Amino acid sequence: MGLANSAEQPLPVRTVARSISEWVSKLGRVWVEGQITQVSRRPGTVYLTLRDPVADVSLSVTCARRVAESVVPPLVEGARVVVHAKPDFYIGRGTLSLQALEIRPVGVGELLARLERLKAVLAAEGLFAAERKKPLPFLPRRVGLITGRAGAAERDVVENARRRWPAVDIAIREVAVQGHLAVEQVTGALRELDRDRSVDVIVIARGGGSVEDLLPFSDEALCRAVAACTTPVVSAIGHEPDSPLLDLVADVRCSTPTDAGKRVVPDVQEELARIRTLRDRGRRVAVGTVERELTRLATVRSRPVLSAPGTLVEARQADVLGLRDRARRCTAARLVAAQHDLEHVLARVVALSPQATLDRGYAVVQDEDGAVVRDADAVPPGADLQVRLAVGTLLVTAD
Repeated sequence: MGLANSAEQPLPVRTVARSISEWVSKLGRVWVEGQITQVSRRPGTVYLTLRDPVADVSLSVTCARRVAESVVPPLVEGARVVVHAKPDFYIGRGTLSLQALEIRPVGVGELLARLERLKAVLAAEGLFAAERKKPLPFLPRRVGLITGRAGAAERDVVENARRRWPAVDIAIREVAVQGHLAVEQVTGALRELDRDRSVDVIVIARGGGSVEDLLPFSDEALCRAVAACTTPVVSAIGHEPDSPLLDLVADVRCSTPTDAGKRVVPDVQEELARIRTLRDRGRRVAVGTVERELTRLATVRSRPVLSAPGTLVEARQADVLGLRDRARRCTAARLVAAQHDLEHVLARVVALSPQATLDRGYAVVQDEDGAVVRDADAVPPGADLQVRLAVGTLLVTAD
């Protein structure tokens, strides 16, 4: 502030307040967009509370009654407006407010255009991507339901879920589903249920309504909170034509709360019928397998190898006996042929033997050295000779 002060010489409150007021008064006029959360009409002046649609931040706004009454449609709580105002610091209470010079309602067309721009931003960040969506559990232990207080949406979800699976456990969180408190309460309930490990799926349900009524479910903060959940989230907002941005961010989108009650839990009758079908199919497969194996066993037992085992042995015995007789005949024939060959060889050997020559009357003359005498002139007179006959040997002297 530029004012000299210290602990020994502090500034009075009025001086500080006046300095703040002078500094704020130097600020120019601004255009501010927000949601009206409170309207208080007094004679000559209207007091408003303008809340940021995303953050938990509010500002007080004052305006002349004629400025407020010139707005069409009339200002109501929950309306989105753009205010042309000048900041003002009230010294008496030390509060900051905006002095509104002009108030313009945000039309449906403008809201839809802004939603399209937000939709493009969230899509570019991948919040609508199919690969990030989580599948629903087959049979959730506990279902978290975020819905309005005693609304038709709560009844539709609960009745349809319990009609399909009577034992389903539903944790209901009743919140505001339209107006300036809706985003904050729905987001708070969503985070609470997401932290509860016993909750397997979360359903956010609301009945149909106008574009303005469904605006909280296209809020950026709520969409990002749903995307950050670790628990699968089901969106069941409005009717089939209604499509807030929450439907695109949620893991599963249901056309109505009734559809959500049917999607989050299985139908007990359908599951019992499926069990009966699978049981019958298993019985047929088991019986068919047993019958097929019994037939195969009977076929194996009827084969000769099992019905009359001796048949194969007898057949092989006949073969063995036949082969043995054949071997004997072949061996005998070979022996007879060999005997004949031996006799022929023996006859030839005998015929060519020197003994055979001696048996015919010939003799073999040998000298003293045992050499055969072939020439008589080679033997000197008086030499001792040995004459070998067919039987026996004679000793003679040459003359």
